[in-house]
Parts: sequence; C-alpha cells; structure tokens
Amino acid sequence: MTRTFTNPVINENFPDPFVLRVGEWYYAYGTNGGGNDVPVQRSRDLVNWSFVGNALAGQPRWARAGLTWAPEVMAFAPDRYVLYYTTRDTLSDRQCVGAAVATRPEGPYTDTSERPLVCQADLGGSIDASPFRDADGQRYLLWKNDGNCCNLSTGIYLQKLGADGVSLVGMEKLLISNDALWEGAVVEAPSLHVQDGYYYLLYSGASYDNETYAVGYATARTLTGPYTKAPEPVVVTSGQVVGPGHQTVVTDGAGQTWLAYHAWTLGAVGDASGGQRSMRLDRIGFKGGRVLFGGVTLTPQPVPTP
Repeated sequence: MTRTFTNPVINENFPDPFVLRVGEWYYAYGTNGGGNDVPVQRSRDLVNWSFVGNALAGQPRWARAGLTWAPEVMAFAPDRYVLYYTTRDTLSDRQCVGAAVATRPEGPYTDTSERPLVCQADLGGSIDASPFRDADGQRYLLWKNDGNCCNLSTGIYLQKLGADGVSLVGMEKLLISNDALWEGAVVEAPSLHVQDGYYYLLYSGASYDNETYAVGYATARTLTGPYTKAPEPVVVTSGQVVGPGHQTVVTDGAGQTWLAYHAWTLGAVGDASGGQRSMRLDRIGFKGGRVLFGGVTLTPQPVPTP
C-alpha cells in the first residue's frame, strides 16, 4: 500500500524554508521564530519532521539580534558546513548576509567575522543568500539586494565563493531585476537548479504578506546568463493556500525533485492576522528549459522515497 501525506508537512510557523540532505537525513532551516535565530528540524522522509534546536550559536559582533532571516546551508566537507543567513548590520542599519561555520548540519554555527559577507547598503541591503554548486564543482552564492525597503529596484546577484565558503571571489553579476508586472517591487528568495544543460533560476516575487506572492523562474544555457524569464509565475495562490514562496528544490532517494516552500493558510494571512507560513512539499520537474509544476496541493500524495 502506497504511503501518502497531506500538506503542510511542518504545520507551524516556519517561513523561508531551506532543505539540505545529509546521508539518510533531511534538515530544514527557517527564519527566526519561537525564540530561535535559526530553527532547524530533521526528517528521514521529508514528511515527518522533529525539532532539533537553534542552529545559530549567536550573532556576530557586527549584528543586532531579532531579524535573522532565510538561512541556507552548504556542505564543504564531511565536518564543515556553512550557514548563510540574513541579519541586521548595526553599522549600516540594513539587513545583510553573514556566514557561520559548524562541524554538523544541525550546528551550532559560529560566525566570527568582523563584517557581513555581503552588504549592499547603498542598494537597501542584501538578503536571501542561497549557495549553489555547479556541475563542475565550483560553488557560488546568490542573493537579493533589499531595495524594496527604500523604494529602490531589486535584483538577484551571483558571485563565486572562495574555497572556505566564507569569502567571495571576483565581482558579483546581476542576473535579473524586478521588471515583470506580476513581480511588483520585488524579486527575492533565489534558488538555482541545473539539469540537462539548462540553469533554472527560481525566485519569489510580489508582496510576501498577501495572495500576490508567487514563484517564478528564468532560464539560461550558461551560469551567468543571460536569463530569460517565464511570462507568468508557476507556483501561485490557489484555494486555501495563499502566497506560496521562498522555495527550495530537494531531491529524494529515487532522484525525484520536490519543491519545499512556505504559504499562508486562508483566513490567517499576513503578520497582522497572527497567521503562520507553514512548510509545504509538492513535486516539481525540469525539462527543456521549462519548469513543470502541477500546482499546490491539499490532497493526499505519495510520500517521497527516502
């Protein structure tokens, strides 16, 4: 008999989810909440999750606590993991990107830096860092300038990572900006997936706290582009699932690709309502420069292969 699950898979406030697979375990990291800077949960099947703890050991000396967003992790060695996260830089008073290191995927992660890894203060700050490993093994970091904080445009940037994972090499490259009608003032939450010669840049757009928030994508044949956007978003509000976004692609044990993302529940949408952005999971595919997504679900579907 086929085992099934029904969304959400983390039925609590767990915004901006990122999922990392390490051996037989999956780790999910989320934006600050419940007294934790970086809450982390663990699962063997992507469906049944248990709380592990706070991944971040503390804020670096350049940061102010309470605004720790959008953590993502990359393994650089069996005993070296780097957590990229957004927090408040006290000098510029902008949200900026830091990098913390741990020996285990659940942490504790420590950031001993004297300044942020990325901080485009003149562009509103820098948020939503996402590491990417290319097919040739080279590693890169994507992020978004936080221009919508102060009536500036927003864009998704890419820069090569140093071998240590906590430094950047060369110059950043602007990949896309908010120039489509559905995006409004925002493109953010980048995640990059490469398959069969295509680079798929998934991103969220519009306003995170209402039904306009959605996931779009752009494609290119080379890492640095140029990227061509799909005309419309592919993950959108549907029925009781409102404002889906901040996506991450994860591959299960059978090689099937899934999209982990957050969304509000109808009737409790936005911070003012006291609503929550729970984590959800749905199948996603990539073929010939197109993203294939069947829609957000609230009905039973087969459990991923561990």
